[in-house]
Amino acid sequence: MDALPPLGFLAPAALLVAALAATLRPGRRPAGIPGLAEASALIALLLAGGSALQLALLGPLSLSAGSGAGLLALRLDALGATMALLVAFVGWIVVRYARTYLDGEAREGAFHALLLALLSAVLVLVQAGSLAVLVLAFVAIGVGLRRLLLFYPDRAEARRAAAKFRLVWGAGDILLVVAAALLFAGFGTADLGALPGAAAGGLPVAAQLAVALLVAAAALKTASFPLHGWLTEVMEAPTPVSALLHAGIINAGGFLLIRMAGVVQESPGAMAALVLLGGLTAIFGAVVMLTQSAVKTALAWSTVAQMGFMLLQCGLGLWPLALLHIVAHSMYKAHAFLGSGGAVRAVAAVRRPGPVAVPGIGAVARAFALALAVYAAVGLLFGLVAGPKSAQALALGAILIFGVAYLVAQGLADAAPRALTARTAAASLGAAVAYFGFHALAGALWGPHLPEAPAPGPLEWALIVLALLSFGLVAIAQALFPLWAHHPAAAGLRVHLANGLYLNAVLDRLIGGFRQATR
Repeated sequence: MDALPPLGFLAPAALLVAALAATLRPGRRPAGIPGLAEASALIALLLAGGSALQLALLGPLSLSAGSGAGLLALRLDALGATMALLVAFVGWIVVRYARTYLDGEAREGAFHALLLALLSAVLVLVQAGSLAVLVLAFVAIGVGLRRLLLFYPDRAEARRAAAKFRLVWGAGDILLVVAAALLFAGFGTADLGALPGAAAGGLPVAAQLAVALLVAAAALKTASFPLHGWLTEVMEAPTPVSALLHAGIINAGGFLLIRMAGVVQESPGAMAALVLLGGLTAIFGAVVMLTQSAVKTALAWSTVAQMGFMLLQCGLGLWPLALLHIVAHSMYKAHAFLGSGGAVRAVAAVRRPGPVAVPGIGAVARAFALALAVYAAVGLLFGLVAGPKSAQALALGAILIFGVAYLVAQGLADAAPRALTARTAAASLGAAVAYFGFHALAGALWGPHLPEAPAPGPLEWALIVLALLSFGLVAIAQALFPLWAHHPAAAGLRVHLANGLYLNAVLDRLIGGFRQATR
């Protein structure tokens, strides 16, 4: 069995073979290419599944060549196997969808080639076992995604989005290269499996700087505030590209932090920066999303918010929950993009009489009290069964319950029918049970392979309180949205929020995006 490499390592090669065949037939309706693309994606999924089975039977495995900073290695462990399965599954679904979506396009074969090559690079990234492979995979992903963003090169908006993406992603690549060099200088190894143990004794100066650069690179690659604009403009690419973003691309920065968790957590400053930046990005993206009228743009802003929330989880030291967030968000958001057209048609076909119940301030207050009471009761029950949770985990659960309280408020409104009240109360209970249940599942799957959340000190407690207050105020504003959003005094604010407070326009001005759009 030792002579058999992990099957997941063969998945990128299977995709590249099909991509090469597709490049030979780049035109409209290339004979056999769509079927070959789907078959190769399915083979990659089966190989990733086989690799997970090998992990369960044999434990972690690796394959390496070279030494020193030039070490080229792939690694099979719980983190890599999870992400490989996720990427291969979402990739297979996207490739299947692209067969119909791109049918008859002038460059149909070229699209399949780019799609498969990009999927191959992501599979290499999530199975990387060394800093060199990690960096090379990030660079390859950037090149491939930019080509897909320019699939319709005659669209000025697509050119602007691609230019912005190249700037932000490329800056992240540069930071990652420097961080990798500093990590090797500080610890004398490029093996990702050996870095956490080397960092356990503390971070030398070079490694401290490397961690700061890793956090900055992760922020750039997850479209964090204020350089989030490129993500909201990827709608100019075909819909399969928007869905494929969630197969380990837009969340690759989060995976980078999780893979380097043992090193990053040794820096309290880096953890605090992740909490502040992630929380700000999450709140900003969620508020702007409420003002969007186009479904795919709203989904893009939702992704901005979700990636910020993922960085917040990393900053709190809740690494298993951050990985669970990546898995759940990838699947539901890819489905949302692929089904966006059908959702628009379904909503347009329904007669909408308007909101059933608009909650007042009293109903909102009662809703938050009820939701938090249910959360506390369920948390106490799980604590008796599965043991106490960290302060960070309890705070994160409370933030999630704030979102559920919005639904409960509608059920407690004066005009709400009894059935709606019952459903929203059940939603609060279900969300609390699901949070603690999935927390236990994530801890069982990935907890042994990731560091535990650190005991909060004064700085951590201050950040936790700040996060709770910030997300609580935003949730209350969302629950009261029907009362204030259409007030004349709020009209200007809605316009500013709908434009993302013009931060994207500032970046366009700096990089000459407006001039490019008019060429």
